[in-house]
Amino acid sequence: MTEAEGELMQEHINYWKTWVDKRIAVIIGPVADPRGLYGLAIIETEEESIARDIRVNDPAIKHDASFRSEIHLMHEIILR
Repeated sequence: MTEAEGELMQEHINYWKTWVDKRIAVIIGPVADPRGLYGLAIIETEEESIARDIRVNDPAIKHDASFRSEIHLMHEIILR
């Protein structure tokens, strides 16, 4: 990872920590997939548009640094 990539990743982490602090992001973190590392965020919001705004304003996405982001809705969950 280059210094610029490291700085961008720190911005990305700090960005998501603000959503945790606002109690919108429920869980965030890296996924250790043998096929390649990626991150996962589960957020709770009433409006899909809020999730989309959060995604497009993520520094890793905003800076067009070859990161991808997808939104998949969960209409129902089972929670312990």
